[in-house]
Amino acid sequence: MIEINGMAHVILTVSRFDEARAFYCELLPFLGMHKVYDGNNFVYHVGGRTALGIQRPAPAHEGERFQPNRVGLHHLCLRARSRGDVDRAAAKLREMGATIDRGPMEGDWAPGYYYFVFEDPDGIRLEINHVPGKGLLAGDTPASPSDDPDWDQNP
Repeated sequence: MIEINGMAHVILTVSRFDEARAFYCELLPFLGMHKVYDGNNFVYHVGGRTALGIQRPAPAHEGERFQPNRVGLHHLCLRARSRGDVDRAAAKLREMGATIDRGPMEGDWAPGYYYFVFEDPDGIRLEINHVPGKGLLAGDTPASPSDDPDWDQNP
């Protein structure tokens, strides 16, 4: 057995690359990430023990809209260091004119769970959350399967 040390990176293929580049190049530095590559078809930011890249799609897929309940990515969640950081990130996204689907608000997925869900220009859903302490790792019992969220309604 090994113990992973976080998620190294996520690469999102976006259908409206120029709009997405502007969106992420404004948001990610606000979240403390640094742009380390900016090319014609790919932009890459690093920080917070992870990295996020966006890339241009194949020409046949330009202009398509993200569908969260299809096979593949449902949403991406970035962890904030405090509830205040969640609130500041939500305010920044409102200032940017982003669609905020819900929150900031408390959720019942872990003790103290505080989050909001928003969309990028293609409708890719992202979440920023804060979970104090050890979150789900604080207890001896796993989360109850009866609390399985309805993904059409919850993040």
